[in-house]
Amino acid sequence: MDEQQNLRSGDAGQRAEAAESLSQMGPDAGFAAVELVQACGDDEAVAQFAVAALEDMGPPPAETLASVAELMTSDQSEVAYWAITLVGRCGVAARDHQDALASLVTTSTEINVRQRAVWALGKIEARSDTALQALRLAAADSDARLSRLAGEALAVTQT
Repeated sequence: MDEQQNLRSGDAGQRAEAAESLSQMGPDAGFAAVELVQACGDDEAVAQFAVAALEDMGPPPAETLASVAELMTSDQSEVAYWAITLVGRCGVAARDHQDALASLVTTSTEINVRQRAVWALGKIEARSDTALQALRLAAADSDARLSRLAGEALAVTQT
C-alpha cells in the first residue's frame, strides 16, 4: 500500500501523513506492522502517529511476525518495545521467539524493554528452559514492576 512506501520516504512530512492515516485504520493497519514499528524511532510527529496506530492494531498478520520479531533487538528502545508488544500479542503463535525474548530480559539495559519482554513471555506462555530461567531471574529483580510481571508470567507458564 502507499502508506508503507510513504513511511519509508525521505520526507518527514510524508512519513507523518502516512503514519496518521494508518493510525485511523485500527486493526486494518496490520499490513504495515513492520514499518510502523520502525517508525517509532522516527521524529516525534511520525513516532506519535505510529504508536497510535500500533495501540489500536492488535496482533500483526502472521506473515509479518518474523520481520517484527527481528526488530526486538533494535538499539532504539521504542522500536524494541513495540516489536516485543506485537510479538506478545500473537500469543502462543509467537512461541518460536521465546528464547529471543528471554535474552532481552537478561541482557537489555532498558527497563521498559526488559519489562515488556517479560510481559510477552507470559502472553506467549513460554515453556523453554531459557525462558523460564529468565523469568525466575526477573522475578527476583529489584525493580518491583519487573518482578511482579515475571511472577505473573511464571504463573501463566507453569499451569
